[in-house]
Amino acid sequence: MKVGALLTSAGINISLCILFLSLYSVLRKQPQNVKVYFGRRIAEENSRLREAFILERFVPSASWILRSLRCTEDELLATAGLDAVVFNRILVFSIRIFSLAAFLCVLGVLPLNYFGQDMLHVRIPSASLETFTIGNMQERSRWLWVHCVALYIISGVACLLLYLEYKHIARLRLLHVSRASTNPSHFTVLVRGVPKSTKESISCTVESFFTKYHASSYLSHQIIYKVGKLQKIVTGAKKAYKKFKHFKGTTVDQRCGPITYRCGLCGASSKSFELLPVEPEQGMKKHDVKDSELSLPDKDCGAAFVFFKTRYAALVVSEIVQTSNPMEWVTSLAPDRDDVYWSNLWLPYKQLWIRRIVTLSGSIVFMFLFLIPVTFIQGLTQLEQLQQRLPFLNGILKKKYITQLVTGYLPSVILQIFLYTVPPTMMFFSTLEGPVSHSERKRSACCKVLYFTIWNVFFVNVLSGSAISQVNALSSPKDIPMVLARAVPVQATFFTTYVLTSGWASLSSELMQLFGLTWNFIMKYVLRMKEDSYFVPSFPYHTEVPKVLLFGLLGFTCSVLAPLILPFLLVYFFLGYVVYRNQFLNVYCTKYDTGGLYWPIAHYTTIFSIVLTQIICLGVFGLKESPVAAGFTVPLIILTLLFNQYCSNRLRPLFKTLPAQGGRAIGKNG
Repeated sequence: MKVGALLTSAGINISLCILFLSLYSVLRKQPQNVKVYFGRRIAEENSRLREAFILERFVPSASWILRSLRCTEDELLATAGLDAVVFNRILVFSIRIFSLAAFLCVLGVLPLNYFGQDMLHVRIPSASLETFTIGNMQERSRWLWVHCVALYIISGVACLLLYLEYKHIARLRLLHVSRASTNPSHFTVLVRGVPKSTKESISCTVESFFTKYHASSYLSHQIIYKVGKLQKIVTGAKKAYKKFKHFKGTTVDQRCGPITYRCGLCGASSKSFELLPVEPEQGMKKHDVKDSELSLPDKDCGAAFVFFKTRYAALVVSEIVQTSNPMEWVTSLAPDRDDVYWSNLWLPYKQLWIRRIVTLSGSIVFMFLFLIPVTFIQGLTQLEQLQQRLPFLNGILKKKYITQLVTGYLPSVILQIFLYTVPPTMMFFSTLEGPVSHSERKRSACCKVLYFTIWNVFFVNVLSGSAISQVNALSSPKDIPMVLARAVPVQATFFTTYVLTSGWASLSSELMQLFGLTWNFIMKYVLRMKEDSYFVPSFPYHTEVPKVLLFGLLGFTCSVLAPLILPFLLVYFFLGYVVYRNQFLNVYCTKYDTGGLYWPIAHYTTIFSIVLTQIICLGVFGLKESPVAAGFTVPLIILTLLFNQYCSNRLRPLFKTLPAQGGRAIGKNG
């Protein structure tokens, strides 16, 4: 890929960003869009904007940027929860480490790569982007020690920043638990796999078990029943109540008759309504639920909520194995009321391991099916192969602008379109696994999306352009470092355009809320529906966390090998820092919180990215026949793995469970 193709992609995405940001600054001021861009604040304050015409509403401004930057971490924690703070710290960590990497590698490594060989350099717009990578360095070059030193500095500073962030978030997690207001879920344990008995009911079995083994702390229990049909009736009644709620207290003129109006979309006329005679309420027979024969079906699910007298007792019971059979009397802390995923509580516990195997198999099959579009995209990045396979395009591809558009912008756009199918698919797989809480389901989907994107966006694009050669590369694992060492510098150009398309443009569309804006327009001006209550979405951690971590992986692996990607990454992280803070404060509503459990995912992914970068650099130094640089890289890999093991022993247990010391204090306060 030429530099001109990269500049074409950058120009298109910069134009889109400026357009979307300008439109957002205008659309957010319009009263009809208040529920789209201020959904969380409307839900909490129930406030509305004025309908009066104000010229300022139609002038783009940057006031929202200043408001999001003024927000402190404590305000963000109080507004959006600990998970939002964790996501914000991931961005802060990325800004810090890649600012250092950009300073070192753009000023120190990039000139060495460009002048690595004795050759006649053409004008930069016509130069190949591979001349800016480590692949342009001569073999046995004496300047490869600069790359090794830069690798040491970036790895060391990244580990230091990771440890500081880990400690900070662990402290916030303990404060989050200890200072949380009293909640019934803090005293509740979810018990699954309750054995059925022919002599007594499930309720009696649960009561006798906990009065025998936890008599001093046991309070009561509630058996979980499967009431699907009744739940559907209740849900339907609630929806009907919301639709007719705005008629309460209104007076209708008895002389009014049917009128006609035109639909906002097609203009077809329709009758409004006919006024029915009003009967006195005293003469109407009132039906009560108690008078009907509707009753809960006695179909228990082998699960129960068990309540204890103190939070400490509930914590202890949730962590210990109750019997010699680990598949029975399985205990865990109950999720919050708004976090419970009720439809999965009735699933038999012994069935969950089968569900996990099925979802794992489905995820692997979906991952390999995704090789088809990725292989096609790789053909677009290699113009010579595209002309050989599709000779009728030779005339079109001779035009310079079309060539730059096809090789620089189109592949990343097509890949991004296909990637939109991944989060809902992985969310479906995570639901099938049987999680009992919405937060657990979203966190499981986050891990699946992360593994999927790292494999398909990074490894599949790097290893080769065809599925057959990818399998051949994986058949000999010992050759993978050398394969990565040859391919990563070449594919760094595609990753740069991917950052522009999937990073910059996606942030602009996230700020615009295109789906919410379109749906709001259809509801108001096409369907002409008046909706008193507005659905406020929760933040999609399962899509945004993997995206940020993937860009972190690209930044680490390309920092020393192809530093040209770092300025584009820095712009993404700075823009994401502002955009996501604005979304947390104004758009998204926090309905449930994991207590910072997204940070271990970010930590291990970052460690994986650092180690992968070191392994690739080891292979590159071997290809360039630099034994000194390769020899110094080996202990760096070992030190990074030892650091990760220390963090796993020192800080990771705080995210698996709560400490007993904190639990006793919590129990006394509770």
